[in-house]
Amino acid sequence: MPVKPIQTPLEVLIVEDEIDTCFLLMAILKKKNLQPGCVATLFEANKALRKRIPDILFLDNHLPDGYGIDFISHIRRQYPAIHIIMITAYDTSNDRDKAMKEGADHFIGKPLSLEKINNTMDVLIHELQHN
Repeated sequence: MPVKPIQTPLEVLIVEDEIDTCFLLMAILKKKNLQPGCVATLFEANKALRKRIPDILFLDNHLPDGYGIDFISHIRRQYPAIHIIMITAYDTSNDRDKAMKEGADHFIGKPLSLEKINNTMDVLIHELQHN
């Protein structure tokens, strides 16, 4: 079921070192009336979070300066209201369980597809509109 667009654009931070993945996510999110930005490292993510707290965070696991999964608990402590979507090529049940246990709200395995992203975003936007 399609979700109606959000009236006030939600801010999204994408933490992803693959530029093609950043561009893909940004294009899809803009079509959903969201305001995405992208950084490539955990260091840059920390810097961006200190400047502005997004509503949603897409977080890759394997980054140049560490693992996104280890960053989740930091986000939960410092910014508990952020909705975290883990995106990773490591798509086993163990990886999913660990990400969710650490505090991720959603998990999308790579390769990313329009359908996976849209389905996850529709669920998340629905949750945000009804909370």
